[in-house]
Amino acid sequence: MDLEQRVAELERRLTALEGRDSDSASPRLGDGDFWALEGLRQQLTDVGEAGADGGVLYAGSVRLPTGEQYGWQYGALTEALLDGDWADAADSFAALGHPIRLRLLREILGGLRTAAELAALDGAGTTGQIYHHLRQLTGAGWLQAAGRGRYEVPPARVVPLLVVLTAARP
Repeated sequence: MDLEQRVAELERRLTALEGRDSDSASPRLGDGDFWALEGLRQQLTDVGEAGADGGVLYAGSVRLPTGEQYGWQYGALTEALLDGDWADAADSFAALGHPIRLRLLREILGGLRTAAELAALDGAGTTGQIYHHLRQLTGAGWLQAAGRGRYEVPPARVVPLLVVLTAARP
């Protein structure tokens, strides 16, 4: 890479950094660089007319505080998303619609896995309330039982959960 190209690349990166929201606690990926979008456009071109209305892609590569690693991606065509029954997603969104349930999911991803550990959290409620929230999350597929009183986020739901959290932030 010659000097002119290197300077241009540095200027592009500096512009992206300066444009970043200063209130953001962590850097955002892809600012000013649409590598995922370009890949999606290529996929849509490859599927031809079926992808004429566009599509949505989300992906993630995650290492949790517990050391577990997950890689996941999913794509859907716009037509299928708009034509589908959105009411089917209501239970899943409802399960995420309580601050204690979101806290439980965060704690489980962080390594607390048993109902007893979760019930010991300050402000999490009674054991009965904890089990109520765990049932809601399990029924909606955000959690699964992993043996005697142990819970985990199913591997195929780790990245989608983080995508929903990302999308919900202002």
